[in-house]
Amino acid sequence: MAPVVTISATYGAAGSVIGPAVAERLGVPFLDRAIPEEVAERLGCPLAEALEYDDRAPVGLERLLVSAARFSSVTFSGVDPVLLGPTTAEGKVLYDQEFVAHTERVITAVGQSGGVILGRAGALVLADHPTALHVRLDGPRERRLRQAVALREAARFEALYRGEADPGPWRPPTLRDLDANDRARSAYVRRFYRTDPADPKHYQVVLDTTVIAHSTCVDIIERLARERAEAHRGRTDTPV
Repeated sequence: MAPVVTISATYGAAGSVIGPAVAERLGVPFLDRAIPEEVAERLGCPLAEALEYDDRAPVGLERLLVSAARFSSVTFSGVDPVLLGPTTAEGKVLYDQEFVAHTERVITAVGQSGGVILGRAGALVLADHPTALHVRLDGPRERRLRQAVALREAARFEALYRGEADPGPWRPPTLRDLDANDRARSAYVRRFYRTDPADPKHYQVVLDTTVIAHSTCVDIIERLARERAEAHRGRTDTPV
């Protein structure tokens, strides 16, 4: 059984850096944007529309919650009210649930074949998976903000070095950006799974990536993921 890792990361916790590195070490696929693309294909909707439902896009999440807010049976316990906005006649809860259901199917398929999944409540979808390692990446907001600025600067310089098109004026992220993204990521999980994504009970490992070197985080996750996969293989190979 190939290793399976789910990673939940707050804004600036370097999930987009650590996730791909872990997947490369383990020799398994990394799924981030690939999930909305596959979900869009299955639903028969444009990729841009599917991406609006990304769990890290506050605008898209606001649309999603607004479409559900018209129904009195929907409970938004723990969700920041600022994300709800005014109720409108646009959108349908059915589509919202379809998107989540298809995303869960993609995650479940990864759980069967092996891979690293970033975001989208992977730890909850695969909570009963026998070998999946569920990881939470976090850190104090001020340190996460400094890390987010550094990561964005590095990505910009790398793009320019590769000769990619100049992205234009650069504005460093602010604490307001950080808080908005954190609320959006949290609200996705609270809305559909009725739980707090920061609760450590959902994870076997919680790492502060603002004080632990990213390479060390990758080492830790890789080792634990391999150990869990090997332990399960040993049990299944033992004669009954």
